[in-house]
Amino acid sequence: MRNIVLLCNMGMSTSLMVNKMRETAKEEGYECEINAYALQKAEEIMASADILLIGPQIAYELGRLKQTYPDKKIEAIDMMDYGRMDGKKVLHHVKDVLGD
Repeated sequence: MRNIVLLCNMGMSTSLMVNKMRETAKEEGYECEINAYALQKAEEIMASADILLIGPQIAYELGRLKQTYPDKKIEAIDMMDYGRMDGKKVLHHVKDVLGD
């Protein structure tokens, strides 16, 4: 089972995206855990994450996170996909990155 983690400023604005992604995962039978956290929780949750997605509002953190966690898959959520809350497209991107 994959562990997909979304990060944003406070962990709240990504909750709708998490729900949309969970719906798609359920429809497609993709076994995963998807949760959202505030950026400040990154260190606590990083060890168990298969992939970390960051919201567009903290995209400026992408370089720092990749440098801090070089062995982890870290991606910024596309601003258009985020704005449309296109959980299906975001989940499919995750699956592509993970090779699933």
